[in-house]
Amino acid sequence: MKTVLAFDVYGTLIDTHGLLNELSEMVGDRAEVFSHTWRNKQLEYSFRRGLMRRYQHFSVCTAQALDFTCQHLAVALHDDQRQLLLDKYLRLPAFSDVQSALPELAQNATLVAFSNGEQQAVNSLLSHAEIAGYFEYVVTADAIETFKPDPAIYRHLLDTVKCDANQTWLVSSNPFDVIGASECGWRTAWVKRSPQSVFDPWGITPTAEISELGQLAPLLKNTV
Repeated sequence: MKTVLAFDVYGTLIDTHGLLNELSEMVGDRAEVFSHTWRNKQLEYSFRRGLMRRYQHFSVCTAQALDFTCQHLAVALHDDQRQLLLDKYLRLPAFSDVQSALPELAQNATLVAFSNGEQQAVNSLLSHAEIAGYFEYVVTADAIETFKPDPAIYRHLLDTVKCDANQTWLVSSNPFDVIGASECGWRTAWVKRSPQSVFDPWGITPTAEISELGQLAPLLKNTV
């Protein structure tokens, strides 16, 4: 069977900070700190809901994180501005290396979009980025109502794709995701998209580290 490449979506394929222009119009020079606070709180809410077994869709975490960020930074968005941001979160841009890297990878591996987001939102993102056709499967958290890095969601992907852990790679820019997949026996490629990114010092390391997706195809030829 082909190698399976499971791509995290938010932050790996899709730029979660892709609304800086819109945010700049709304909050001025606080756009970057607003975006990072929003993203960090979104992830925190998903972790907390996973631990509490009180699942809500990732879009709920996103909306509630947006409301927290507004309160935290004392930003008063109009209702139409808030809705605009949430609507555009379904049409975030892909990173510049994604479109060029996927065709070659799809020739030699089974590509899976693997996300904490719900199916409809992920389909919207992939379609808007014009990359949906490269993925044979879209595996999302809402199917089993838990979030990465819960081991259950990694098992769910293996069951859905009908593959073994040792033939499956997680490709992710999120260290928590890489660690979660590593603990489940997967191979992992950490996409270090920023020189300032730090991998969690847990004594668990990715199988490989790359800075952009174009490095993945030659890496797989040498390791598979």
